[in-house]
Amino acid sequence: MNMATQDGKLWMNGTMLEQPDAKVHVLTHSLHYGMAVFEGVRAYQTADNRTAIFRLKDHTERLLGSAKIFQMDVPFDAATLEQAQKDVVKQNNLAEAYIRPLIWVGAEKLGISSRENSINAMVAAWHWGAYLGDEGIKNGIRVKTSSYTHHMPNVTMCKAKASSNYPVSILANQEVTRNGYDEAILMDPQGFVCQGAGENLFLVKDGVLHTPDLSGGALDGITRRTILQFAADLDIKVVERRITRDEFYLADEIFMTGTAAEVTPIREYDDRTIGNGGRGELTEKLQTLYFDVVHGRNEKYMDWLSFID
Repeated sequence: MNMATQDGKLWMNGTMLEQPDAKVHVLTHSLHYGMAVFEGVRAYQTADNRTAIFRLKDHTERLLGSAKIFQMDVPFDAATLEQAQKDVVKQNNLAEAYIRPLIWVGAEKLGISSRENSINAMVAAWHWGAYLGDEGIKNGIRVKTSSYTHHMPNVTMCKAKASSNYPVSILANQEVTRNGYDEAILMDPQGFVCQGAGENLFLVKDGVLHTPDLSGGALDGITRRTILQFAADLDIKVVERRITRDEFYLADEIFMTGTAAEVTPIREYDDRTIGNGGRGELTEKLQTLYFDVVHGRNEKYMDWLSFID
């Protein structure tokens, strides 16, 4: 898919536009200095053939929280941004979609200070399948620890889902995929496992679910929150803590989570086979529940779905 030539509509600063008509000046502040925040959101076709956005309110709240961290005075409230996401999916006739809201600083003035610049917003959507492949969802992927280190939390404001946080993820992903692996793992500055290039990590050991805590800079993922809620509801013990790389090597199961990655098993970590070399039992249980929930097949979690009428 070539984004530059893609047809369809997107929402930009309150107006629905044809995608080729949505233009941003080359001297836009965010293009030069990286201060933009965004979300990745998914809409799924539900069991009754409707379309629903998963955890729309939570994603929008995080988007505006990211903007607050960067002192961006967004001229649109949560309700407007939520409706824009629904409208873009509907206008593009998408039964399922990946949705990308973005907030950025305008081109009125160039220089480090952005205080006199406008704050802009847009929402686009397109069809996107399994980020790490259908085969990966079923049988697991191969990951490799990158030589690049994740940011320290006091350097780049890791609580924000900010564009400026992602170059290290891009470098890490390029490094390992160039050598035949599916995704990169980033360590934190203290040498503990932090996250994937764009995903949170979980390991299973003796029936207990472990995940790196957020103090090392990992993103507070919406899908991560979802899995933690599932675990609580299923009486699965969860430990959030700093985790070493060799603990992952000895795990019974490992999986990664994210809106794009959904729930993807890891079958090999740094050339070491994990568990039975495939999708583990607890991973499959949580993955199945996740897909049941996002497709509207579980009444208990229907309040996480925002239907598009």
